[in-house]
Amino acid sequence: MKLPGLIINLVKQNVLIGGVLAIIVLLTFLRSVRSTLTTAVAIPISVIGTFIFLSLAGRSLNVVSLAGISFAVGMLVDNSIVVLENIDRHRKMGKSAFNAALEGAKEVWGAVFASTATTVAVFLPVIFMAEEAGQLFRDIAIAITFSIIISLLVSVSVIPTLIHLLYRKDKKRGGNALQKSIVGPVIARGIMAVSAFCLKNVFTRIGTIVFFTALSVTLVVWLRPSAEYLPQGNRNLILNILIPPPGYSVDKMEEIGTYIYKEAEPYFQEDFKDGVPRIKQMFFVGADRITIFGGISEHETRAKEMMPLFTRIMNSIPGFFGVSIQAGIFESGIGKGRTVEVNISGQQVTDIVAAGRMLYGAISEKIPDAQIRPVPSLETSYPEIRIIPDKEMLAASGLTERDLGTYVDILMDGRTIDEYRPEGIKQIDLVLKGGTEEFDTPESILSATIVNGFGDLIKVDDVADMVYSESMPQISHLERKRNVTLQVTPSKELPLQQAMEIIETDVVASLQAAGKLDGLEISIGGNADKLVETGRALQWNLLLALLITYLLLAALFENFLYPFIILFTVPLAAAGGFVGLELVNMLIAPQGFDILAMLGFIILIGTVVNNAILIVHQSLNNVRYHALEGLDAISDAVRTRIRPIFMSATTSLLAMTPLVVSTGSGSELYRGLGSILLGGLALSTMFTLFVIPALLAFVIRFERSRSHESA
Repeated sequence: MKLPGLIINLVKQNVLIGGVLAIIVLLTFLRSVRSTLTTAVAIPISVIGTFIFLSLAGRSLNVVSLAGISFAVGMLVDNSIVVLENIDRHRKMGKSAFNAALEGAKEVWGAVFASTATTVAVFLPVIFMAEEAGQLFRDIAIAITFSIIISLLVSVSVIPTLIHLLYRKDKKRGGNALQKSIVGPVIARGIMAVSAFCLKNVFTRIGTIVFFTALSVTLVVWLRPSAEYLPQGNRNLILNILIPPPGYSVDKMEEIGTYIYKEAEPYFQEDFKDGVPRIKQMFFVGADRITIFGGISEHETRAKEMMPLFTRIMNSIPGFFGVSIQAGIFESGIGKGRTVEVNISGQQVTDIVAAGRMLYGAISEKIPDAQIRPVPSLETSYPEIRIIPDKEMLAASGLTERDLGTYVDILMDGRTIDEYRPEGIKQIDLVLKGGTEEFDTPESILSATIVNGFGDLIKVDDVADMVYSESMPQISHLERKRNVTLQVTPSKELPLQQAMEIIETDVVASLQAAGKLDGLEISIGGNADKLVETGRALQWNLLLALLITYLLLAALFENFLYPFIILFTVPLAAAGGFVGLELVNMLIAPQGFDILAMLGFIILIGTVVNNAILIVHQSLNNVRYHALEGLDAISDAVRTRIRPIFMSATTSLLAMTPLVVSTGSGSELYRGLGSILLGGLALSTMFTLFVIPALLAFVIRFERSRSHESA
């Protein structure tokens, strides 16, 4: 099965496992089959509804959107949990099923709407990202947005209705023996005891805020890793790019291909010979501008283990050197996966090549395990034939030097003169070529017939001469200057950002300071450059998401201070995100801090504020409508909301866990994102119960009762 199919199966499997785990959590907390099924119904309704909206939006159901749904599975029941738990609380007060459903849903409607609105709002900047990674983000954002919106509608319509239908004939409103928890009250009492200590006086409140904030900042500074661009994946394809000596003929290239196949032939027959997994297929391409061979393994997830064999074969070919790399899932060109491109630009080819050799050696010394490929080459002794125009004869024939160049180009390889775009068919290049005769020798080009400016037939040698010389296989240009690129692929142990910093600071800057690169321009490009651009875009999107969330909360709470308190959970979550990433690296598998993982912090903004919203919303309700004041209102809110907070957090955590702990092919794509969400949600859930009440205590004293307004 191909890798995309493996990844889709993996994600589908994780969606199912996550959904089952979420239902088990609900059953554990609620201890009621009816209540569990009532809440769990939000999952299939939201997921199937998301499929419909994705279709209407013109989006495909792919690996990325499925992963978004998988991450959302745990969040789909959050709103339903809050509504159901509050309805259950009202039923235990002795109210009928109808009144409990109506009043319970009405009481928390503002909180669940605010939670959903903030989650949706943070994705708005992501949807409109223009960078290359924006396409990946967009599908995740759209999938999660649709599923969360549907879950809100389910929580305030389907859940109360089902509770009324299932419990309207149930006269007994208290919990049965099975529903009486022993562990829950003990945990709740412990949390309330710590919360009471944090709220005891001004000093304990300030101490709580300072301690948890300092701890969060310390964790972020200590654990923040260097960044990667896009995840490489574990694609079953190894590419080996060879750089041959100048002047090799086609026959010689064919001989090299035969030698490579013979060296690899025993590894087609025996599995794990010398520790190398069996080779399934190989290919070889020997062309004038690129020589490459590669292979795929019988074992889909173990292709990387073939690299030592291919490297040994390359090194055994006299005069050749090259690089062996595993092709990335998001690779846009041969050898352009996880690379830092060092561009050396100038006017003189000799100076550029000399600088390129110097940089090649310096980078190899600073990053020993890096694979470096010069493009097009650092060798200037490739045989070259130059057609030298005779300016006087050209002028007499009514031709220019550009005309002669065009003629020679057409005679040799053909020249694209236009494009043909028939409707419903892929674009076709219109290529003008010379006659059918073949040029067996370079001199035969001089005998080719062309037309002069007056319509007469002449020979090429009437207006030009031929000279043999040496040069590079091709001359590349960057910003109208001649250019050679060093494609540096660091080892997986060295993050791309760190490799880029080493090259910029320790290599290029030191050589420039020594005056060894004078007259040349050195720039960093490739995926390293894209990493910088996308990182900046994500930073602005993060700030924009925070601003949108703040303004939305300010409008919902009719206050400019409460949103600041709620958003205080974000740095707490950031610390948890880095803790989660570090734990995955230690316990499960190496995981880079790539662009997809960074998206987790934007998602966290919209999710970790939900618990803070519940506490703040309930505290304000207690003051405004339930005749409680100050610390009493806050303590009651914490006690009332402990159960739904832990229920929603646990379902979210367990539903996302399969994508994090899974080690199948393709799991590395979303493991970083999942680990950040898991760590952020887990740590912020605990911190929120202590920090938010401590902050809220300083401003809730200004709230006044609104009971007369409701009356």
